[in-house]
Formats: sequence, structure tokens, C-alpha cells
Amino acid sequence: MRIHTGEKPYTCTQCGKSFSRASGLSGHLRIHSGEKPFKCDQCGKGFILSSLLKKHLIVHSGEKPHVCSLCGKSFSRLYRFKLHQKTHDEVRDHVCCDCGKSFTTSSQLKEHQRIHTGEKPYTCTQCGKSFSQASSIRDHLLRHSGKKSFSCDQCGKGFILSSELKQHLTVHSDEKPHVCSLCGKSFTTSSLLKRHQRIHTGEKPFKCSYCDKSFTHSGHLKTHERVHTGEKPYTCTQCGKSFSQASGLSVHLLHHSGKKPFKCDQCGKGFILSSLLKKHLIVHSGEKPHVCSLCGKSFSRLYRFKLHHKTHREVRDHVCCDCGKSFTTSSQLKEHQRIHTGEKPYTCTQCGKSFSQASGLSVHLLHHSGKKSFSCDQCGKDFISSSNLNQHLIVHSDERPHVCSLCGKSFSWLSSFKRHQKTHDGVRDHVL
Repeated sequence: MRIHTGEKPYTCTQCGKSFSRASGLSGHLRIHSGEKPFKCDQCGKGFILSSLLKKHLIVHSGEKPHVCSLCGKSFSRLYRFKLHQKTHDEVRDHVCCDCGKSFTTSSQLKEHQRIHTGEKPYTCTQCGKSFSQASSIRDHLLRHSGKKSFSCDQCGKGFILSSELKQHLTVHSDEKPHVCSLCGKSFTTSSLLKRHQRIHTGEKPFKCSYCDKSFTHSGHLKTHERVHTGEKPYTCTQCGKSFSQASGLSVHLLHHSGKKPFKCDQCGKGFILSSLLKKHLIVHSGEKPHVCSLCGKSFSRLYRFKLHHKTHREVRDHVCCDCGKSFTTSSQLKEHQRIHTGEKPYTCTQCGKSFSQASGLSVHLLHHSGKKSFSCDQCGKDFISSSNLNQHLIVHSDERPHVCSLCGKSFSWLSSFKRHQKTHDGVRDHVL
């Protein structure tokens, strides 16, 4: 009778919502209490109602009883099946008054409108992060638990969400069903295709609220905005250093572990990243792909080429406040300032000797190892570092590039040349 009369005598004292049945109120109260007495014995997920658990178990069984007669697509849940049917009918009668976008259900419209209002009603009690959708907070809470209930039956890798497992399975199948109509490139998911298509359209829908910059992906916007806010949510538990990106923390943790899994097969030097090893290999190949168009000088590393370019423009905008000396980069200035402060932050764990530069410690450690990986191809003499070998090669070439402007005498090494110049100045700083 209450269906016809609309009577709802059972009212929640916490939020005022009313129900026609006592059982409806009982189930509703569990939302406030957080109680979920009905547990899934396969993944541990809890539910406030037994009917919800029953529906959830279909996910594990793989059963999809609801089949679309128009396209053959099957669904485990009736409501998803009904939503799908509307895509064939194109019934989108729930329209957003802000942007005109239409939806098949009122709940979809309500969730969409939170984009315009910025409302995030679902808050995590563990970290305080808020979400616009209930499904997002559910997925977020699973990440706090760290439980990986979904495993790949091909490689054994575990996943927190079934959607992550589904996406991972495309790696094994090599299936890329989502094809770009403009360039033919294919993708494993529709979201990746959508993101790719923005390259063609030039669309950048995610705009920074602090500056005029916009992005093709929401994740890129989130990372960028940390430049303005100074937020660094990824903190190292060992030293307290914080990072704006998870990748920055991951690389930093490798420094603590001391692990250098990427080894050079020519000199044995180890690196924490494969990209650093790749850059290092250019040293052995002798390749110098970066050529200065002004003087013809070539470089193996892009950053050294860029530094060299500044010498032509004489852009030295990093000035030492102690002596007025200027530098092309902030890192060069920082290293120089250690001359004034006496700071030597790089310490050898074997002998305790300290250095002002990381490169100084690196070369010093080679002396401890005794390893001489660089050999002279003319006389067979071995050297610890490539710089020592380069200096030695001058002996064979008879090259004397350092010429005294006062007497014309030339020298193979800069140190010998400087020592000679002191004889003209009358500087005798070594007293017996």
C-alpha cells in the first residue's frame, strides 16, 4: 500500500532520509556506521546488504547472464545491461545546463556536474583526500590496504583493481582494438586512444588555475600545478626529502639502496637508471652528435653542448655574492660557492676523505678500486680515468697547446704552463 500512498514512516535520525520499510532503514544506517557485515570470501570486500554481496560474487564467477540482443555484448549486472541498451536507443534525456552534455541517467548527470561545481563529497578518513565519485574513493581505499586480490594467470602479477588487471592482460594478448582513424595507430584502451587523438586535434582541455598553461592529460595538469603550490606529496621515509612526482621519489630511493643494476660492459661502471647507462655508453663510442654551428666543436652530451652555447652568448647570469664571479648555470655557482664555505658534502666511506664535488669523489673511489679500465693503444699503459688517459696521450702526440705569451715556451699540460708563468711573476710560494 505504501507504494501507492508514498508513506515512509521509518526516518534516519542522522540525515533525515525516510524509508517505507524497516529493513530499508537498517541497511541505510550501515552507511553511517561504516558496518559491512557481509564479506566476500574470495577478495575480502565487505557489503552493507547480502543482496549486494550476491551481485558482487558474479564478478569472481565471470558469469555474464545479461546479453544484448542487438550487439551480443554481455554484462554481469542488470543495471549495466540497461545502461548499455540506452546506447543503442541513444536516449540521453539528462542534459547538463552548464555545458549541454547529455547523459543516459540522472546519476551520471549529477556526477558530471561536480566537474563544474568542484564538489568532492567523498573524503578518505585515512589521508583526507577527497573525490567527486563514490567509485573513486572505493578504489582509493583499496590502495591504502595494499591488497592485490586480482592476479594475472599468465605472469602472476597482482593488481588492486580488476580494471587494472583487465588493462594488463592486453600486454599478453597484444590486442589493440582501439584504432585512430587519422593515423592508424592502435591502443589497448579507449582512454589511451582519446588521449592520443588530442595530438591531432590540439585539444588541451585541462587548464591550470594559476597560469595560462593547458594540458592534454589531467595527470600532467596535476603535476604542473605543484610548481605553483609547492606541494611535494612524495616523501622519503629515510631522509625526509620530498618530491612533487612519484618518479622522483623512486629514483631518489635508489640512491639510498646503493643499488646500481645497470652496468657498463666496457668499464664496469654501474648506474641507477638505464637512461644514465645509455648516456654513459656514448663516452666509449666516441660519438659526439651535438655540434656547435658557431665554432664546430662537438659534444657527446646535450647538456654540455648547451653549456658551451652559452659561452658564445656569454650568458653568465648566476653571480657569486662573495667574489662576484659569474657562471652559466646555478649548479656551477653552487659548486663554486663551496670554495668560500669550505663545504665538502661528498665523503668517501672507505677512508673518510671529503670532496666539494661529486665528480671528485667518483674519481677518488676509482683509486681505491685500483681498476684501470682505460688503456693507451700506443704504449699499453693503463689509467684509472679517461681524463688521465687523455692527458697521457699528449706525450705521444708531442702536442704542446699551452704557449707562454712572454717567452714563447710551450707545454703539454696546463699545470706545467701555470707553474712556468709564476717564474715570470717571480712567485715562489714553496719555501724550504
